[in-house]
Amino acid sequence: MLFDNQEIIPRREKVQVSALVDRLKSTLKLNFESLAAVDNADNKYIVEADLHRPGLALSGYVDLFTYQRIQIIGNTECRYLRNLTETEMMSSFEQLVSFDIPVIFLTDNNNLPKKVLKLAEQHKVPVYRTDVETTKFMYQLRDFLEDLFAVQTMLHGTMVDVYGIGILIAGKSGIGKSEVALDLVERGHRLVSDDVVILTKKNNVLMASATEMNKHFMEIRGLGVVDVMSMFGIRSVRYQKRLEVVLELSLWENTEKVDRTGLDNDTIGILGTNIPLIHLPITAGKNITVIAEVIAMNYLLKHYGYDAAKAFQEKVKKHISQKKNRGDMPKRAIEYFEGDFE
Repeated sequence: MLFDNQEIIPRREKVQVSALVDRLKSTLKLNFESLAAVDNADNKYIVEADLHRPGLALSGYVDLFTYQRIQIIGNTECRYLRNLTETEMMSSFEQLVSFDIPVIFLTDNNNLPKKVLKLAEQHKVPVYRTDVETTKFMYQLRDFLEDLFAVQTMLHGTMVDVYGIGILIAGKSGIGKSEVALDLVERGHRLVSDDVVILTKKNNVLMASATEMNKHFMEIRGLGVVDVMSMFGIRSVRYQKRLEVVLELSLWENTEKVDRTGLDNDTIGILGTNIPLIHLPITAGKNITVIAEVIAMNYLLKHYGYDAAKAFQEKVKKHISQKKNRGDMPKRAIEYFEGDFE
């Protein structure tokens, strides 16, 4: 069966705080100012993608405090601390940092008194400040962490973007997956990855990408390796695309059952997500490229509520019903021909 031996890439168990901050700077171009215990950031690790705002913990309720998460202190928390007396503020914050917190981010250019930051130093809790507004920062950070902690798998196939629809062309080695993809690229579509496809599950969506080694390269048997981006331009490739359809190519004589109507909606499970699966038997002279384009357009039609197979089925049912109601009166396929004088 197709993709029976899916090679699961293990989920990350932890991410170093210092490495996370460096990647946020380089990838998302965020600015950070270190305020406390930065030297300990190499020894602190993040173990999950969820974030936490410690409002209740600062007020004294710590029974359900998820201290293992990244702690975000924004305007609300800072205003609460400023409304306390110095003794109450120190006590509140010391109770917070007494837990093994991986890191604290102060958002929206907020700051804390030096005495309070000294407590973080003593408990070796890294504190960073950013000028990004709290809600926006949390959205960016959570999205980034979900990528870092996402489950992945590696599949054999060729991934293409056809009319904005991500199609994974699968099948046995040598059946012509790369040749079909090359023809699609020549017709203006885009290559995502050839031969090896990395799938990342994020929010129940599978995102496909290439590896660092095979990015925008393609192997054509008998010709060798070609650089698609150099040959066809930057518009011929994309680095990631959502997987929406799996197209399985097989030889006609090896195909036991062929769907003739399109009413059989087969799916294939990849990382627990069901993806539409189309079995396409191939023979000499069959234009797989055009069929792949039709598959993409048909998927778009279904997405917008029109299913050609179901529409045809309803038309057949209606025709049969009308035929029964007519009795014995014969009806020709076409009753009237318009004049054709050209």
